Amino acid sequence: MAITWILVANASLAKLYANLGPNKGLKLVKELVHPESRQKNAELVTDKIGTGNGNGSYEPASQPKEQAARSFAHQIAKELYAGRSRNEFERAILVAPPAFMGMLNSNLDGPTSQLVSDRFEKDYTKTSEPALVAHLSSCIFL
Repeated sequence: MAITWILVANASLAKLYANLGPNKGLKLVKELVHPESRQKNAELVTDKIGTGNGNGSYEPASQPKEQAARSFAHQIAKELYAGRSRNEFERAILVAPPAFMGMLNSNLDGPTSQLVSDRFEKDYTKTSEPALVAHLSSCIFL
């Protein structure tokens, strides 16, 4: 039976589970924590004056929290890429709130993105494993 990785994430926490096949349940593979995403925007800003690029072009400012979340999404995408390149899973399921799901999707490389069979735009990071299994029962093999 093919191994399915299930990523349950938000902007500050990611839990990566493996489903090893029928009646095997879920196994926590890795947990990633990103405390910067929990900080307030004011706590993430430095007093350093920006250098700018000097060509006069306008670049819309993004909030520091959004930049921290994008950085975390990139880190998660690298974990998924590494797992795929080591053949640690054959299928993936992503579970994340809508805004963070968009960040994850934009950071996934093509081959890894093709292994994603299901996407759920929910925040289940605080959900117990039995409840998570119930929420995902339509797409995981238990």
